[in-house]
Amino acid sequence: MNEKLPTESVPQWTRGLDRDEVVNILDVFQEPAILLSPDYDILGANQAYRHLYEVDAGGNGQRCYEASHDFRRPCDEAGETCPLRDTLATGKPNRTLHVHHTARGKEHVDVEMFPIHGSDGKLRYLIEVLHHLPVSSPQAGEQGLVGQSAAFNEMLGLVSRVAPSEASVLLQGESGTGKELVARAVHDQSRRAEGPFVPVECSGLTETLFESELFGHERGAFTGATHAKAGLVESAAGGTLFLDEIGDVPHGLQVKLLRLLETRTFRRVGSTEPRRADFRLVCASHRDLRQLVREGEFREDLYYRLSTFPIRVPPLRERKADIPILSQALFERLELPARPYLSPGAREVLERYPFPGNIRELRNILERAALLSDGEEIRAEHLGTEVTEGVDDRDLPPPRALADGEIRPLEEVEREYLRYAATVHRGDRRSLAARLGLSERSLYRHLQRLDDAL
Repeated sequence: MNEKLPTESVPQWTRGLDRDEVVNILDVFQEPAILLSPDYDILGANQAYRHLYEVDAGGNGQRCYEASHDFRRPCDEAGETCPLRDTLATGKPNRTLHVHHTARGKEHVDVEMFPIHGSDGKLRYLIEVLHHLPVSSPQAGEQGLVGQSAAFNEMLGLVSRVAPSEASVLLQGESGTGKELVARAVHDQSRRAEGPFVPVECSGLTETLFESELFGHERGAFTGATHAKAGLVESAAGGTLFLDEIGDVPHGLQVKLLRLLETRTFRRVGSTEPRRADFRLVCASHRDLRQLVREGEFREDLYYRLSTFPIRVPPLRERKADIPILSQALFERLELPARPYLSPGAREVLERYPFPGNIRELRNILERAALLSDGEEIRAEHLGTEVTEGVDDRDLPPPRALADGEIRPLEEVEREYLRYAATVHRGDRRSLAARLGLSERSLYRHLQRLDDAL
């Protein structure tokens, strides 16, 4: 297999090459790669691209958005950022996260776009290199991260950027958002993926116990230490150390953790012998560490050590579009005698519920509902009064007709949107008519037709 070409060198070695010369060296890349014209035409595709997207060497005469998305128009006209358009505008390489349609189904893809300039300095072609992310999926699966909402994809794009490096990562998000799964994704995409992933729960541990767990101890170091024990730092050698709820680390131990990160050495409790540490650090917290710094509860120097690359893990209320596929994935992961499914009414209730407990709460709700249902269909009444009574009309999501990508009859979309607008609007009909760009009389006629259709 050919050695992977460093993508950062692409613009340099392609300068001045003609089209056929660039096409002939696309197979240097292990990842799928194509040569594009500024008009989106696929001029050449390497073997990896041809296999995954089921096209010939010329891309079947398609444009990039047709082969990868089944779109008829460029990505930026269909709700996604277009890296080709951005590269044309800036003349510089560009990178963004997309959801592609491949021979394996829908996949998350980190798209890198590189301009190729002629000897005259003008941009003539573009190379698109696709990094597929096996740690996540835009469709339900039994493992890994699941989602395709804008908030999820934004987070996943940051994971993809930082994972190959050795930079410390700080995951910040509410409880139940899946921060440990995100930490595992960082590990699984890193150069240390073959090494161990060692999670450490920082909450509820005393300073003495925490130090022993983290650094290990020698025999006789304290009462009950009948034998020497390696700590979790040693266990993570060659891999990733994940410190969950780092904001709960005792203040007295924070200085030792800082010294560990700065010197990459540590001592077991009861020992004077320094040991080398070899791990990649990922931390997580549901608390605002900057606020803890201001309150004097967290060391400022440690905070800056930990937050080299902060990633916000979004709450479920910002990922309402992901609830159907998250529910399907959770049903597959729960040990149930039969795989249930959500009725339209149950899905609508879940999409309107604020989920203070996030994905962890969704899992509990679904497991309970599956046990309460008499068949495979889960209806709204199976979700419990806490869910159905916790819904606020102001939390009503935008109509699915505008978000699910399906082509639907215009009259149906208009009716659904009008129902949505009339539900969430808190003013009178005059102000609603103004917001919709209608006269009050026209709005009345629209609402009358809506009532007749119900």
